[in-house]
Amino acid sequence: MKRMSELSAQYPRYGYRRIAIFLGRDGFKMSFGRALRLWQQAKLQVPKKRSRKRIASGRPRPNAPTGANQVWSYDFVFDWAANHQQLKCLTVTDEWTKEGLAIEVDGRIRSGRVIEVLSRLVSERGAPMVLRSDNGPEFVSRALLKWIVAHGIETALIDPGKPWQNGLAESFNGKFRDECLSLEWFRSRAEAKAVIETWRRHYNEVRPHSSLGYLTPAAFAAKLRNAAPADVTERTAAAHGAFALRPVTSEDKPEATRADLSS
Repeated sequence: MKRMSELSAQYPRYGYRRIAIFLGRDGFKMSFGRALRLWQQAKLQVPKKRSRKRIASGRPRPNAPTGANQVWSYDFVFDWAANHQQLKCLTVTDEWTKEGLAIEVDGRIRSGRVIEVLSRLVSERGAPMVLRSDNGPEFVSRALLKWIVAHGIETALIDPGKPWQNGLAESFNGKFRDECLSLEWFRSRAEAKAVIETWRRHYNEVRPHSSLGYLTPAAFAAKLRNAAPADVTERTAAAHGAFALRPVTSEDKPEATRADLSS
């Protein structure tokens, strides 16, 4: 119970289920039922969030992914440092693995900076099939759309007034604000960049995710890679839920057919 109280103080926004996962990592394995009883006995609780109007469930999400690295969502989150510097955070997430691929922090982030972040991620992971965003000016700029077309990526712009179509980004941004921005006091933008990057790594590598069977996003992504056959192709990678990496080239060259080779 002492260790549970320590973890609860360290992660004030985590409930008894996530704390039970951390206890299991420390060697104190227990069921969620027992964790709840100890949680109540210790009189621990998570501060309640403000209630929000919920949308009807069961609505289909356009361009829903069937594997990793197929659909990325990106959006902006805003905050302020103690020295009155604005924090504009560009978040990029993988909708299948729930990984936070990047959180770029600055005072101003225009379309050129968005292209730089996406180019870096593409060079590291390969290009996604779809990029999902709202209709913000940074996401519909001519330069960004030209870059997207040049890399053979489709866009999935959500309809105005329908944030549920970008629900994965909204969920990630909510956790980012609830577990990082609302708990930290940034003295400067430079400090915010360091703290936010530390939180992103914690989110990917330490924080258990309920929709992934309480695996971390990084562990879930690694599990997909290990489960996929070594010679898996792009289409079979999607079927296996594995990484469907697509190499980026300056121009798409058609493959030679058997007839071409025999002639």
